[in-house]
Amino acid sequence: MTDTKPKAKIKLIALDMDGTLLNQYDEVSEENRKAILEAENKGVHVVLSTGRAYATCSEYAKSLNLSSYLITVNGSEIYNEQGKLIEQNIVDTELIQWMWDLSQSHKTHFWAVSCDHVYRGEMPEDITSSKWLKFGFDSEDDEIRDDILRQLKEKGSLEVSNSSPTNIEVNAVGVNKAKAIEVVCEKLGLTMDEVMAVGDSLNDIAMIKSAGFGVAMGNAQEIVKETADWVTSTNIEHGVAKAIHKWVLE
Repeated sequence: MTDTKPKAKIKLIALDMDGTLLNQYDEVSEENRKAILEAENKGVHVVLSTGRAYATCSEYAKSLNLSSYLITVNGSEIYNEQGKLIEQNIVDTELIQWMWDLSQSHKTHFWAVSCDHVYRGEMPEDITSSKWLKFGFDSEDDEIRDDILRQLKEKGSLEVSNSSPTNIEVNAVGVNKAKAIEVVCEKLGLTMDEVMAVGDSLNDIAMIKSAGFGVAMGNAQEIVKETADWVTSTNIEHGVAKAIHKWVLE
């Protein structure tokens, strides 16, 4: 953590959802909601940048009256202000099959995101009949996770992160939230220096590093805190609102 001030005036706020914007009940607190509205009224773009698929995050964007871009599945998909898909990054079907086999051999929980469905604990009979955006493993066993991580990294053609200390999230190589925010900035005529990115997990590190100002949640994984410019309160203590008030509204 460097604790420096933003390099430029913040014109876009990129927010992770789980563990960041949302509290322990998967809700947006009134404090966070008000701060986001104030930022938007000031002309600042607020963009949800999440590991979630469109189906499980678009309602949050609507409830916040967000009229900006939406980054989903760790940057695998980007939607514009009208909710139209403008970019999609696919994981090779053979790699999805291989990862599913890997999860079965290690007996881990898993989930997989196709372009039209989120699968949890089961997969379609014909994996090749779908286009895929992400695969995830979840295990409380450190040794199992380490072995899966080793094999994923040996493949060399995957983007590996997490959204909690016990899981592993896998996207197509080169796909992450930072790259997606760069696309959004280009569309809006902004630079990354004008971005404040807020998150708590490994899938947020790229955007926290690349943004002009990176904020880690008080409940963030330690490496995320070390990467950030500033650490705010936890997701239960309205850390997003505190960061917006301190660095955007003051």
